[in-house]
Amino acid sequence: MNIAFMAHDKRKELLVQFCVENCRVLSEHKLCATAGTGKLIADTTGLDIQRLMSGNRGGDQQIAARISNKEIDLLFLFRYPVFSEFEKAGETALLRLCDLYNVPVATNIKTAEIIIKSLERGDYDWRETAAATGRRRKNSIIYQ
Repeated sequence: MNIAFMAHDKRKELLVQFCVENCRVLSEHKLCATAGTGKLIADTTGLDIQRLMSGNRGGDQQIAARISNKEIDLLFLFRYPVFSEFEKAGETALLRLCDLYNVPVATNIKTAEIIIKSLERGDYDWRETAAATGRRRKNSIIYQ
């Protein structure tokens, strides 16, 4: 699976600790992140992670484009709940894309823990099968 990571400055350390705790599961997938977040994760965990531009220089837009092109299967976006209207607009657009393309997204640690346990159990294997075959789930009106 293709997994993307983003985090506000006040949540980067929490995301890094999450990755440390779940390094084994994450190592089985293709990972990407905005520059600063990716560097922290890679330096701390040793995970192979593709680093995009920093969030405020277009990294968030790179992730959005990958979501639009169905190249991201999961998004971990650890955000600090108090931020500017400018930041809020960009994240609203990103979350809208996740809704549009049915990309599970975790914006806090508890949701991330639920998603990672689900990933570990193989609950998302159908996404890889559908992507490999180019087929949609039968009888599904919500999967695109």
